[in-house]
Amino acid sequence: MWTEQELLMLLQGLWETVIIVFVSTFFGYILGLPLGVLLAVTDTDGIKPHPMLYKVLDVITNILRSVPFIILLVVLIPFTRAIVGKSYGTAATIVPLVIAAAPFIGRMVESSIKEVDHGVIEAAQSMGAGTFKIIWNVLLAEARTSLLVGVTIAFGTILGYSAMAGAVGGGGLGSIAIRYGYNRWQPHILWPSVIILVLLVQFFQILGMKISKDLDRRRS
Repeated sequence: MWTEQELLMLLQGLWETVIIVFVSTFFGYILGLPLGVLLAVTDTDGIKPHPMLYKVLDVITNILRSVPFIILLVVLIPFTRAIVGKSYGTAATIVPLVIAAAPFIGRMVESSIKEVDHGVIEAAQSMGAGTFKIIWNVLLAEARTSLLVGVTIAFGTILGYSAMAGAVGGGGLGSIAIRYGYNRWQPHILWPSVIILVLLVQFFQILGMKISKDLDRRRS
């Protein structure tokens, strides 16, 4: 059904997709985790309220999240080219993915931290714990299960974005599905690409939920 060249192309696309998603998720959390912590900490009911800083971060986050990813891809082409030297391919897909993922991750981290019981925070404050210690030992530690579920959600979202990047020359299975499956109408390329993407999302969602449940059992 598939030629050897087509099979190699699908395997290469799968590898590129995995690289794109893992690297984008990693750097998305490098930016999004501190953003989410700052949003939670500087809010009016946070441990260090700072209305002006919160408002600025809130507006920036909302603006970036409001831009459709396909538009963000096009707008960021000059920036992407300046960072990686080109505007197409695997490396070029990662840049806009990180920028799109960071505010999304930031909101999830903020939401997870705000779920932490205020009684635990007040207990740490009464014992004289500093801001950094409360953030690390209380907020992030208590929210770790929710944060892990957020990683699973972020992974699926970034995987979907990576497929969309194929429309403008991004790498991975999304590019293969669009260039060969859709533009040349080769269903034997299109459907395997779609199925592999769906299976990837399902696999990491099941894995993430299992790990989060295991953490819950250890905590109890």
